[in-house]
Amino acid sequence: MSRSLWTTRPFSLRARLIWALLAVVAVAAGLQAFSIYRTARAETEALFDVQMQRIALALSAGLASEVASDALADPQAKAQDMIVQIWRADGIMLYRSSNSRLLPQVAVLGFSDARAHGVAFRIYALQTPTQVIQVAQEAASRSQMAGKVALRSILPVLLLAPLIMLVVWWVVARTLAPLASTREQLAARRADDLSPLADADLPLEVQPLVQEMNLLLARLQAAFDALQRFVGDAAHELRTPLAALRLQVQGLARAPDDAARRVASERVMAGIDRATRMVEQLLHLARQEAGQMQAAPAQLVAMAALCEMAVDELQPLAQQAGLALQHQLDETLEPVQGQPDALGLLLRNLLENALRYTPSGGQVLCRWYRDAQGQRVLSVEDSGPGVDPEERERVLDRFYRVPGTVAHGSGLGLAIVSAVARQHGAELLLDASEDLGGLRVRVIF
Repeated sequence: MSRSLWTTRPFSLRARLIWALLAVVAVAAGLQAFSIYRTARAETEALFDVQMQRIALALSAGLASEVASDALADPQAKAQDMIVQIWRADGIMLYRSSNSRLLPQVAVLGFSDARAHGVAFRIYALQTPTQVIQVAQEAASRSQMAGKVALRSILPVLLLAPLIMLVVWWVVARTLAPLASTREQLAARRADDLSPLADADLPLEVQPLVQEMNLLLARLQAAFDALQRFVGDAAHELRTPLAALRLQVQGLARAPDDAARRVASERVMAGIDRATRMVEQLLHLARQEAGQMQAAPAQLVAMAALCEMAVDELQPLAQQAGLALQHQLDETLEPVQGQPDALGLLLRNLLENALRYTPSGGQVLCRWYRDAQGQRVLSVEDSGPGVDPEERERVLDRFYRVPGTVAHGSGLGLAIVSAVARQHGAELLLDASEDLGGLRVRVIF
């Protein structure tokens, strides 16, 4: 349950980092203090043992009350509450320090722990040829002094830990400050401001996130620009067709007989068809320029099959116009990586454009082949009037029509072809057809 809450509830990255690092510092400081405390306590008790041993060795040099008094007069020995008793071999006590309680007469040589009169002692006993020397310390007093020394040893750690925690808090706050700046930058923006976010001062781990956000903003900007162009173009270009439709409808209303009404109706339907096609082409162009093709997953597209399907689909239109529509396809070529719908749109616009501008009795040829440079090429060529070299760049612009063109059209077909080719990283070339004499459009993948 706690894991689910930790992973699903919104959290502050800054708070999580700070608390995690502070917990690490606190645990590390606690472990370090515990280790220092135990080590210092053990070393202090070892020093007490050495001091007891030194006193006993000093007294063993000669038995005299003066010697014992001098040994116990040592300030360190007094501070440590040392107790001394000296026994003769026959059990007679030779010396006993003034602050001592009676220690057990039967002494274990070396270091030992014993109790006398309900009090625990740490005792060191040294035997000489003539006497036994006992140096002792109350266990409680000894433990208390060792604890004080150990506490003084861990004091620097206890004082340094809060300082380290403050440094950790400051470092995390400074490190995440650019994120707060980015958030404020986004919050202060207008709704129509889709310019990229600055990522120069951000941590390396965060820069990819901001870069992907900038790519998203760029795609949104492209979509909005395409939408604005579509609205502007539609408003501008549909003004004339709608005005013509209005006049044609008025002519239909004034038609004197059925024959005139039939002619006027055909003109109205043709005008509606042209306006509908223009709107469709505007939508296609807006989608391609907005990069919607990239939103769909890329696939391996068999261009030979796509060309054959498009040619079969447009055969009725070609026959109606009195044109021969053919294809020459190399089915052994490898597929193209791209979006099938967009490539189909490109091909249909090329074929429809060729059929529209080729006079009756002419020919349109669709080819899919590998050229001399080893590149895969899609070409559509016709036997029409062609396009002058100085006009070939301009016919790729939206709504541009070559002066003197008789065929009806909106001037959007090749603009759509150019947008799709650009989206697929293909090269678009216009030149004269060597075989048919009209325009040849090549898309090189």
